[in-house]
Amino acid sequence: MEVIDLAWWKLGLAALLILVLAGVSLYARLGVTRNLLVAAARTGIQLALIGLVLEALFASAQLYWIALLSVVMLLVAGREVMARQKRRLHGFWAFGVGTGAMFVSSFAVTILALTVIIGPNPWYTPQYAIPLLGMMLGNTMTGVALSLDRLNDSVWSQRAVIENRLMLGQSWREAIEGIRMEAMRSGMMPSINAMAAAGIVSLPGMMTGQILAGSPPAVAVKYQILVMLLITVGTGFGTVMAVSWGSRRLFDDRERLRLDRLINTSQ
Repeated sequence: MEVIDLAWWKLGLAALLILVLAGVSLYARLGVTRNLLVAAARTGIQLALIGLVLEALFASAQLYWIALLSVVMLLVAGREVMARQKRRLHGFWAFGVGTGAMFVSSFAVTILALTVIIGPNPWYTPQYAIPLLGMMLGNTMTGVALSLDRLNDSVWSQRAVIENRLMLGQSWREAIEGIRMEAMRSGMMPSINAMAAAGIVSLPGMMTGQILAGSPPAVAVKYQILVMLLITVGTGFGTVMAVSWGSRRLFDDRERLRLDRLINTSQ
């Protein structure tokens, strides 16, 4: 089946609906009008630009260009993780903890999937590598951001309880064990919910895209199952690493709680 192309004016109709929604939100005083319009504009501009980049990348299919784009994607994702936290660590660690966790989890799972499970030739074929890494980073970014935000905010609000536990002789791990577990759960829950509802409540994006592109539904289903499993694994490991590294930074070598290492970005 031939894929139906979309004219730009048809996309303009969808954009008009965003303007209508913005007008409704402005009338209702929801306070999201500006964010809605900025996000819609960013979506159009960023996706149009990445489309041009991917066309050139697919034509060349050189490993160094794929690696460069992957690094850019990682750095942007790390910046988004840092920006989404109400309270975050000072200095480099605010960026480094989330970015490092996403690098280890997302890149490791993506390379494993490309080399062992899918097996394109070469393994870094951009038609497979870039979309898969993008889905991994996008979902891991959300999980890491949620978990770090929950961790830092909970430590701040429960600082008196944590310090009392430390004075009673507990180690720093024991003093915040419950907080760490809840932070990890909050980061993993969106992926778990997405798996639980897939196929019944929603048709996931990759499966929908492949079906629209003319792939047999059975093939699209297998790829979507693979992607959702990989996303959950990458998000889970990324969340665990980010919370582990981030919580350690909240204590010094003498296991004292160091709230001065947190800054409030909402002020």
